[in-house]
Amino acid sequence: MAPWALLRPGVLVRTGHTVLTWGITLVLFLHDTALRQWEEQGELLAPLTFLLLVLGSLLLYLAVSLMDPGYVNVLPQPQEEAKEEQTAMVPQAIPLRRCRHCMVLQPLRARHCRECRRCVRRYDHHCPWMENCVGERNHPLFVAYLALQLVVLLWGLYLAWSGLRFFRPWGLWLRSSGLLFATFLLLSLFSLVASLLLASHLYLVASNTTTWEFISSHRIAYLRQRSGNPFDRGLTRNLAHFFCGWPSGSWETLWAEDEEGSSQDV
Repeated sequence: MAPWALLRPGVLVRTGHTVLTWGITLVLFLHDTALRQWEEQGELLAPLTFLLLVLGSLLLYLAVSLMDPGYVNVLPQPQEEAKEEQTAMVPQAIPLRRCRHCMVLQPLRARHCRECRRCVRRYDHHCPWMENCVGERNHPLFVAYLALQLVVLLWGLYLAWSGLRFFRPWGLWLRSSGLLFATFLLLSLFSLVASLLLASHLYLVASNTTTWEFISSHRIAYLRQRSGNPFDRGLTRNLAHFFCGWPSGSWETLWAEDEEGSSQDV
């Protein structure tokens, strides 16, 4: 591998995340926090559990950031060709359009990502902290990562607070506890961001919509024509489809069924 490949944004972002994660963990272990007290008392279960959760969140982060988010292949595989044939048999309320950047036929809910330079199925958003898109394949893992990361952050926040001892003179306190206090502030910020992200994604999953569709529904042809969300199957089925892939079926088929149901209601 060429040396300059190490300076790619993806490598730098993932390395920064890994270093920051273990750096914060090290600060919590080196200062007089509840972790140190548990170690001194011989209670190793809690520190080991915390380490395993940190490691688990880091592995999930790497999995989401490195995996294929659901790219639309330029050259369709045999299974995808069969799927496109089935799609062509479904009455289309809106014709599928060809991407003007990579020239592939975009399925419904796909979008071209300019950062990845590929079309992504059920595109949600491009995450700069992951340096990867969140799409059809890695969105469930992304939500699981947010949930686990929030648990780790809140636990770390408690541990940092348990080690803070405020005393005067403030100069001496800053030298002894300044790094731990900075860690506490950083964990507070990250906890707030993770909480908001997890809450927003759980809401979107429950209604079977994506961040892109939620923000830009007025710009998307297949949503602009309808007053409601044509992909919403109800809370239970939305969650089952998102996390378990059930019930299966293409978005084009679901759109056609929704169109047919709307026509019958009229």
